[in-house]
Amino acid sequence: MFSISTRAPLSSIPTSDAVPTSYHRAADERKYQMDIDEEYGEGSSGELGAAGKNIVGPGESITSSKDYMRGHGTYVEDEQVVSSVAGTIERVNKLISVKPLKSRYTPEVGDLVIGRIVEVGSSRWKVDANARQDAVLMLSSVNLPGGVQRRKVEQDALKMREFLAEGDLLVAEVQAFFGDGAMSLHTRSLKYGKLRNGLLQPLPPHLIRRLKSHFHHLPPPCGPTGVDVILGLNGWVWVSAGTKAAVEGDGQGQGVGGGAEGDGFGAEGVYSNVNDEITPESRTAISTIASLIRLFAKYHIPLSDSLLLEGYQWISKRRGGAESTMISDEDGERLIGDVLGVDVSVDA
Repeated sequence: MFSISTRAPLSSIPTSDAVPTSYHRAADERKYQMDIDEEYGEGSSGELGAAGKNIVGPGESITSSKDYMRGHGTYVEDEQVVSSVAGTIERVNKLISVKPLKSRYTPEVGDLVIGRIVEVGSSRWKVDANARQDAVLMLSSVNLPGGVQRRKVEQDALKMREFLAEGDLLVAEVQAFFGDGAMSLHTRSLKYGKLRNGLLQPLPPHLIRRLKSHFHHLPPPCGPTGVDVILGLNGWVWVSAGTKAAVEGDGQGQGVGGGAEGDGFGAEGVYSNVNDEITPESRTAISTIASLIRLFAKYHIPLSDSLLLEGYQWISKRRGGAESTMISDEDGERLIGDVLGVDVSVDA
């Protein structure tokens, strides 16, 4: 005969003598927890870094290679993990790596970059995009003048320097990667192409965050027609005079680098080498925005269109109509304090 008995729910069983549930929860958290960016030198998991420092220089011993594995930016010498670059120590479990303080841009598919043509080859351009290798822009990956959609022929290859020549600046998108790791770019969209009517401002790539849009239009009174800003993820920023299309359109700076008539990249002037007439007021606004970008980069502040606009408004009120484009150290410290609420002043 079978006997059937009922058991009380687990919640009703006395747990006075059992292991506390909090202990199991903590054990599970420890089981799945991954130690990342831990502060070193506290003695809990070994001696990491000289004198407990989290920043190391080239040739500086970090820890024993018997206890940890070496990662990027390190090598093993005399059973010690040694830093090969100047940077910050990062640990993921038993893997030790050093992130450089300054490094080249690491591209990803879909990134918007600003580059400079360095070589014209057979049906392709080589582009300096501030990366470890020169990028490649194929002739088949560009728009023809006038936005004509057709297959590229031999006559187009003979006129490549009429499209883009050595020294020209352009904005493009990372399409793919070749086998050797080089970027493959394209400019098929009408918002990409040759850049004109502005200036290039190089920055450390880590100051450019991935945003929904990297084309920004700062409206008047920032210049008579505003100022267009392109934030390249490779650390290169393009600042140019605003176009009528950007003012009348969605304000996202579509057609940046195009003519003053708002024809943008889709017209015949897309590959023109002649800048449009830029008024002194527009030149002053462009230079002021470039000075603001350098100021924020000095204090390692990531860029955004709202930050640039607030900074420009602060500068305009401070100057009271003066046309100077330079920002003094005192004004820069006050601007950072008023706009961001951060005190960056250095006590004497």
